[in-house]
Amino acid sequence: MAATVILEPRGRCCWDQPVNIKVHGLAPEQKVTLRASLRDDKGALFRAHARYCADRDGELDLARAPALGGSFAGLEPMGLIWALEPEKPLLRLVKRDVQTPFAVALEVLEGQEPEPRRVLGRTVHERDFLPTGVRREPVRAGRVRATLFLPPEPGPFPGVVDVSGAGGGLPEYRASLLAGKGFAVMALAYYNYEDLPKSLEILHLEYFEEAVNYLLNRPEVKGPGLGLLGISKGGDLCLSMASFLKGITAATIINGSVANVGGVLHYKDETLPPLSANQNRVKVTKDGLVDIMDALNSPLEGPDQKSFIPVERAECTFLFLVGLDDHNWKSEFYANEASNRLQAHGKEKPQIICYPGAGHYIEPPYFPMCRASLHTLVGSPVIWGGEPRAHAMAQVDAWEQLQTFFHKHLGDEK
Repeated sequence: MAATVILEPRGRCCWDQPVNIKVHGLAPEQKVTLRASLRDDKGALFRAHARYCADRDGELDLARAPALGGSFAGLEPMGLIWALEPEKPLLRLVKRDVQTPFAVALEVLEGQEPEPRRVLGRTVHERDFLPTGVRREPVRAGRVRATLFLPPEPGPFPGVVDVSGAGGGLPEYRASLLAGKGFAVMALAYYNYEDLPKSLEILHLEYFEEAVNYLLNRPEVKGPGLGLLGISKGGDLCLSMASFLKGITAATIINGSVANVGGVLHYKDETLPPLSANQNRVKVTKDGLVDIMDALNSPLEGPDQKSFIPVERAECTFLFLVGLDDHNWKSEFYANEASNRLQAHGKEKPQIICYPGAGHYIEPPYFPMCRASLHTLVGSPVIWGGEPRAHAMAQVDAWEQLQTFFHKHLGDEK
């Protein structure tokens, strides 16, 4: 018997959009296994599977039928995407080329235990990273190395600078997807890319100032200020930008630090040293992976107070998105200390949204949670924290929250 896999919406869709998966043509109450797989831009394989039972009419609708086990269980219509795991451990799924989709192979296999048997039906589901009509423009202006994504309809649009974590390079996938929501988004490289510095040891905020001014001067961008979006190391850089630079209206910090981390940050005649660490507080899990959550010293004590970013100087509105199971560092503590400092200086209390069970890398929706991977600054694999389902739910909500925040505070009424 041949089964037909039906996708709604049919055809391609963007990575951050949900898809409903149905299977027609099964026997009544037939037991099957659904399997998903994709290869990243370097060819690494990611896979997920789940066991299901068709209804009395031989139909299977993942929006109504719970998974009976496998990579996940329960009613999870997008589980075959967010539960993808790397065939080789310690790999994180990222999109390096946003101009091509990820092709997800979906298969329906007969039976369940111990091994599903023959393939009953299959299809390929393409998930895009460059929304329809979004324009991608490489930026090489002065010292600025970036990629600008512009929405399709006539502007001007609210402008956002997207700053990634300590992995360096120029990740574009979050910026490209966000541009599909009506924002002019510039993904900004700051080290380990082209002619930029090769390490984080010394960074100059003047570079980021040049990037802010470049985006504000683009005719497609409406002022008077920009939004900042930063994750991890990009989060503390966005806090520093908001604290020292003009032209910032709203900043979203995803699991960022309230102290400067990783290297010295200079701006004019001011210097923020990096927060120091105590290697004796680094733990090793039973799997031999490194847990660095407690390694950094407190920015409230001793010489490390000099690393605390002077957020009280900021004139913008803040949104902190926090994974409560972040094992990279103490994101909830940092968000609360930023809030305390702002309120102590008479500034508005920032919005802090905490996600139980979410780890460090809170990405756009449906990216699989990365349990552990190489940490560029540590030089070895570390655990990032998180429980897969809770993390997946957090990513969906965080994506909506940051869009609502930027539309509200950047003067766009969509």
